[in-house]
Amino acid sequence: MTKSLRVVLADDQALIRAGFQMILTADGIDMVAEATNGAEAVDAVQRTRPDVVLMDIRMPELDGLEATRRILTGATDEPRVIMLTTFDLDHYVYTALTAGASGFLLKDVTPEHLVAAVRMVRSGDALLAPAITRRLVERFVHRGPEPPTSDRDLATLTPRELDVLRLLAEGLSNAELASRLHLSEATVKSHVARILAKLGLRDRVQAVVLAYRTGLVNPTTPT
Repeated sequence: MTKSLRVVLADDQALIRAGFQMILTADGIDMVAEATNGAEAVDAVQRTRPDVVLMDIRMPELDGLEATRRILTGATDEPRVIMLTTFDLDHYVYTALTAGASGFLLKDVTPEHLVAAVRMVRSGDALLAPAITRRLVERFVHRGPEPPTSDRDLATLTPRELDVLRLLAEGLSNAELASRLHLSEATVKSHVARILAKLGLRDRVQAVVLAYRTGLVNPTTPT
C-alpha cells in the first residue's frame, strides 16, 4: 500500500488554509496539521513529521523564513518546504531558498499546479518553476562568488557533472538537460543525484543557488 503524502500548511489567512486544504485532500493528500504563524509551524512539524510543508513567508510572531531555518536545522528526517508568497519577485524568496526551502509558489496558484508542486517536491524531481527560480537567483544573488566550503568543493565534480550543474542553474528541466547533452533522462537523473551527494546538498534548488554563489554561473552571462 502506497504511503500517503503528509503535508503541514502554515498561513495566517484562514481562507488560504481552507482553500489549500480542500484542494489537497480532494487529491488524496493528507493535511496533517495547520499553523497560523511560524512558531506553530515549527511545533506542528515536530509533532507530525510531514513530507512537505507549505510555508507562508510573512506571518506574525515568527515569519516563515526563520521557521524554515528552525525546521531544517539539525532535523534527521527533513521535510521539503515550499514557500508561499503573493509576489513572484518577493525580495524574501532568495533568502528562503538559501534557508533550505525547496521552491516557492504564488498563492494564486491553480489547483492542478499546487498538487503537482507538492508531489514533485516530495519526490525530489525538477524545481517547480525553473525559469522563475533562475530569474529570482539572478535578481537577488549578491556581491560575488563565495568560496565553496570543504564539503561542497566543485573540484569533486567531473567535467560532465559541472556541465549538468551549469545547465541546472539555467533552469533546465531533466528533459531539457537530456536534449541539450544528448543523454537519456535516466542518465541525467543519475548525474544530478551524484552532484547532490558530492556537494552535500538537499535538492536541485540548493544546487542552483550554489552554482551562482560559487561563481560557476555568472548572473550576467547570457544563456
